Amino acid sequence: MINLRIFAFRSCAVKYLTGAENNDMKREEDIRNAVETMRRGGVILYPTDTVWGIGCDATNAEAVAKVYAIKQREDSKAMICLVDSDNRLQRYVRNVPDVAWSLFEVAVKPTTIILDDAVNLAPNLIAADGSIAMRITQEEFSKELCYKFQKPIVSTSANISGEPAAQNYKDISPELLEAVDYVCMSRRQEHKPHTPSSIIRLRKDGQVEIIRK
Repeated sequence: MINLRIFAFRSCAVKYLTGAENNDMKREEDIRNAVETMRRGGVILYPTDTVWGIGCDATNAEAVAKVYAIKQREDSKAMICLVDSDNRLQRYVRNVPDVAWSLFEVAVKPTTIILDDAVNLAPNLIAADGSIAMRITQEEFSKELCYKFQKPIVSTSANISGEPAAQNYKDISPELLEAVDYVCMSRRQEHKPHTPSSIIRLRKDGQVEIIRK
């Protein structure tokens, strides 16, 4: 209990650090705090290869439910998962079609692919048809975060459903900052345009549908 209380206090204190204090925190510590939060079933705000995201353990149904509640979003609308590698993705999709690897390889921007036969994920994260939206991140921070966590991480845009996505940390609403358990320090000072990923639906019969360019 004592250790949990110490961590909870540290997370709360870290959550509101700003300015020069942010620069003092090393990326390794930031990632460690985020990983510990997700392992406890918590929800984080973190920079991704696209816009800022709300994240949690994609295998934890209670954590996923928290994200839906924070987003004020119906749980019938599936969310994206981030992974760090091809090998990781294959643990959560029963049969990844060869064309999926080709699409990931030739993509010129972050690309999410909706794949059939999701396994080993929180049931409330998987769509009614058994599919899941997956993306292999190449961005330095989110890739290391996924690697250190050793599981897929939910990646849904940092906004209330229906509102604009937060391209940078400065765009995140105070309501969201208060709602999550940990806010990552990395890339908070960034001020540049970011856009959501492309989304492609890939069906088992080989049919390809572009959902979002």
